[in-house]
Amino acid sequence: MKRQVQLILVSLVALAVFTSGEEQPKYTDTVAKPSEQQHAPMPHSFAWEVKDEPSKNDYSHQQESDGKVTTGSYRVALPDGRTQIVTYRADQNGYVAQVKYEGEAQYPAPSSYSNKPSASYPTEQAKPTTAYPVA
Repeated sequence: MKRQVQLILVSLVALAVFTSGEEQPKYTDTVAKPSEQQHAPMPHSFAWEVKDEPSKNDYSHQQESDGKVTTGSYRVALPDGRTQIVTYRADQNGYVAQVKYEGEAQYPAPSSYSNKPSASYPTEQAKPTTAYPVA
């Protein structure tokens, strides 16, 4: 029995020495992480428009790119009645936009609104009275 234990120990030690000399396989992460992926710029072109007279919605956007320089413009109907038009260019130097407005801002007349509290708030006469016990 003692001889078998010695033989097993010698075999294990020999196996450990034999395999420790082998070069272990090295695994590398060959898949790029999403933030590291590089995509070549792609030429593209698009345009869309929404114009709905009853709701006064008037929006549009158009853009073109050759893969290096992107140009375009968009227009938005603002709540004050004006239309904002942005024309832009984006390239290796950054994003440059020119903004202009069509129309004149229209605001409601001061008499058409009031900043008085609404009648839903209790008045002095309607406030409940609370009696607290006196000690």
